[in-house]
Amino acid sequence: MKVLWAPWRMTYIEGDRTQGCLFCYPLKEGNDRGNLILYRSSQAFIIMNRFPYTSGHLMVAPNRHVDSLDKLDDGEMMELMALLKKSILILKRALKPDGFNVGMNIGREAGAGIEDHIHIHIVPRWNGDTNFMPVLVETKVMPEYLETTYERLISFFEGP
Repeated sequence: MKVLWAPWRMTYIEGDRTQGCLFCYPLKEGNDRGNLILYRSSQAFIIMNRFPYTSGHLMVAPNRHVDSLDKLDDGEMMELMALLKKSILILKRALKPDGFNVGMNIGREAGAGIEDHIHIHIVPRWNGDTNFMPVLVETKVMPEYLETTYERLISFFEGP
């Protein structure tokens, strides 16, 4: 039997659960690096997914706690789209993926894990990034620690 080591999972297994909204809490706490926030604007922000599908899995969310697109004003909607574009451009430069999955799950029935604060997922994809591990042994292999990916990306978000 082969063993796949994933020691970073103990932080999740043994860690305290965040009370309240998983998007609002990091915004209020102010520890952007610890909370994996890459960029803030006046109406929205970009955050890394702590439990990503692939390396570089980002999320764009409005600063305001809103559960549906129709509750956003035009400025918030424009800002979400601007940060979506910014994220894709930076991921192309920093990680050089071959493509992207971009989407939103609005409502529990649509698969939303966090249904009370809308957000857009940006998932970089590479040729050959799928393999047998998730299908056969329900295990995903992440090639890089979150903190390492954060360090690779943050300079692009801080730069001109």
